[in-house]
Parts: sequence; C-alpha cells; structure tokens
Amino acid sequence: MTKEVKIKVRGYHLDGYQHVNNARYLEFFEEARWAFFEESDALKTLQDKNIMFVVVNVNINYRYPASVGQTIVIKSQLDHLADVGSKKSTFKQTIYLENTDTVVCDAIITFVLFDAKTQRAIATTEEIREMFVNEVSN
Repeated sequence: MTKEVKIKVRGYHLDGYQHVNNARYLEFFEEARWAFFEESDALKTLQDKNIMFVVVNVNINYRYPASVGQTIVIKSQLDHLADVGSKKSTFKQTIYLENTDTVVCDAIITFVLFDAKTQRAIATTEEIREMFVNEVSN
C-alpha cells in the first residue's frame, strides 16, 4: 500500500537560501509515516503491548529544492517487512512536487520494534507480522 500526504511549503520551512531546509524533510517524512498508520489499528495494538517504532537509520537523497508556496506530495510505502525472528523493517518514502514527476527528495527509513519495558529492539513475531500484512500493507 502506498499512502500519500500533501504539505504546502511555508516560510518557516525555509533556510537562508530560500528553499526547504534539509532537516524539514525528515519532519515531512515522519508526518507521512504517522498518516500511513492512522488508517489501521496497528499503532494502537502495538502501544497496548508497550511496543514502539524506533527509526534506526535514514538514508536520504536531496534531489530538487522545494520552495515557499509549492505543494509537495509524500508517498510512503512499507518497503521491507522484517521476517519472523528478524528486527529491521524499512519504509521507502519519496517527495514529489505536486502534479509533476519531479522528485524533491527520497529516503529509505529503517526502523525496529522497540519494547518500552526492556528498552531493547525486539524480533518480529508471527502475530505482529500478520497484523502488518493484514492491516497495514493492504
């Protein structure tokens, strides 16, 4: 499943060069990941089990400078879901200028599931994997 989020670039998103500051793209990607999960019960189910998502790596490519007044579209998809017993999963996220094929920025976001009680990454269980496949990926 690919989820799209639109954001209008505002003045406070800009840096001294009058284009979106590199750090803001991380915020845009995070906003889009939250939106990705809002349509399912996955976050609530994990929170009830004291499990959180923790980003452990971001590989980001800046390709085109977005500026004030433009609308960007962030497309997010679960790129790789950890196998049972594994820990790392990835999101593929791409930002486009609205109504164009212009890629502004793209990233691979690696995350793990994190046990809030033990403060450690945990392996994906069959139950969690099924939840992702059934609730999130469709």
